[in-house]
Amino acid sequence: MGKLIVLALVGSVVCHWLTGRWPWQHWAASEAALRQRQAETRARNLLGVTAAAGYGEVIAAHKRLLAKVHPDRGGTADLVHEANAARDLLLARLTDAAGSA
Repeated sequence: MGKLIVLALVGSVVCHWLTGRWPWQHWAASEAALRQRQAETRARNLLGVTAAAGYGEVIAAHKRLLAKVHPDRGGTADLVHEANAARDLLLARLTDAAGSA
């Protein structure tokens, strides 16, 4: 058991030395990336757009969805907020992708 603990400690130190991050920091980053991908998938499904959708497509899909879920047409404010959040998430992702390209 002692050898296993020493091996884990040495492995952690080597990981930190090579990458500048502790092993648990790598795991946390991968979990955050997974949550981000899941949120984007939910947003695309809600708006009905593909992963390759551009700015115009996202805006058009958002307008179509708002026409269906607006409180004046029998929808709820919560549905409008969800649609706006999905639009904002996808547009932010497009802006980030355009800025890094």
